[in-house]
Amino acid sequence: MFKRLIATSNALYNEGLRRASIRDLSGAAEVLRTSLKLYKLNIPARNLLGLVYFEMGEGVRAMAEWVISKNFLPEENPAGRYLEEIQNNPTQLELISQTTKKYNQALLYCQQDSRDLAVIQLKKVLSVNPKMIRAHQLLALLYIQEQRFDLAKKTLRNALKLDGSNLTTLRYLKECNQALKREPERKKKEKQEEQLNRYVSGNEMIIQPGKLRDNTALVTILNILIGLAIGVLITWFLVVPGVKMAVRSEMNVQVSEANETIADKEQTILSLQNQIDQMNSQIEAAKLGEEESDTRLTSYQQLLNAYVAYANEDVNAAGQALASVNADYLDTTAQDAYETINTQVNEEYMDAAYKAGDTAYNEGHYDDAIQEFLKIMVLDETYHSGDALYSLAQAYSKNGDDQNAAVYYRKIATLYPDTQRARTAERFLEEYGDTAEDQGAENTAATDETAPAE
Repeated sequence: MFKRLIATSNALYNEGLRRASIRDLSGAAEVLRTSLKLYKLNIPARNLLGLVYFEMGEGVRAMAEWVISKNFLPEENPAGRYLEEIQNNPTQLELISQTTKKYNQALLYCQQDSRDLAVIQLKKVLSVNPKMIRAHQLLALLYIQEQRFDLAKKTLRNALKLDGSNLTTLRYLKECNQALKREPERKKKEKQEEQLNRYVSGNEMIIQPGKLRDNTALVTILNILIGLAIGVLITWFLVVPGVKMAVRSEMNVQVSEANETIADKEQTILSLQNQIDQMNSQIEAAKLGEEESDTRLTSYQQLLNAYVAYANEDVNAAGQALASVNADYLDTTAQDAYETINTQVNEEYMDAAYKAGDTAYNEGHYDDAIQEFLKIMVLDETYHSGDALYSLAQAYSKNGDDQNAAVYYRKIATLYPDTQRARTAERFLEEYGDTAEDQGAENTAATDETAPAE
């Protein structure tokens, strides 16, 4: 059941990754949250969920997921790099904080029925963080309440560019489209009502069209309008071009100054980045040097422990200590000592292990015998002309583990052909089947008694 839960969590992570790649951010977030409910230690899913939140303009939620991921896996976790990039950029960190505060303030204005202030606040939020989908949706909802459906539709389209399958955005957009379809009929009806003059005469209501007006002043108004039109045309063709040229020149100067300022800042940023890279390289070099020093010191300490244990005739302790020694970090004198002690300890260690294994085998303690013989296999499979190898195969067979027994019987038949032991191994392999060469694994049939030891 646990393996199925992990497999399902990984499948949901793959689905979330697919949705994120086609900018279905809300769908990806929902799938990834489900993945983490099944297995909270799914680090790739949690990191991807943080990236989806960050792309949706919700930096605080993204950082929260990355902090959790970093606590679960402190080493070699991409979440650490994400957090460092944000923390090393105070400007971006401040923008995330200000965006969250302004969005919460807009929500408070909505609760207080101060929609105008909420609209202003949300516009500020989107000017700083245009990726915040929830801010787009809330602004569109305020426009819908004010029946400004064209602005609401424009805002929702901007949200769809960020998250093309967001159900809330699609539902609001559908309402806007339906309202815009009804808008011409409503305006036509209001216009018709404005064109009718109603008044009561006695007990009857008289409806008179609004176009029945006195037109005596029409000519005067028309002349005024014609004069205004001529003035506008003169201004447009004579005054406006000069003003536009002056404005254009001023804008060109400002753009040139801005470009120079940007170039200077980019050069400064590049220089600072180079300094940061150099410092990081120095830090990494220092860490590697420290690790190498620790390994060298540990090797010398273990070599000393091995020498002391060997002097006290504790072969097992000496062998364990020598296993922790890295000879590459020893000087010439220490390496010579290591080779001398290692050769002597290995011989005595294998002799002691063989005696212990043989005793355990004769007493019927096959598990203990297998463990002792395996110690010898790590160091020398040909120990005593294959005595340990053959005894290990016999112990596995006696213990009912024909699969591992076949492995070592096959080695005996290969290393020592034309011997009694090889013939015994071949009889075992013929009796229980030898399919390792075809299948890459040993699948034996039963657990019968094997041939007796020589």
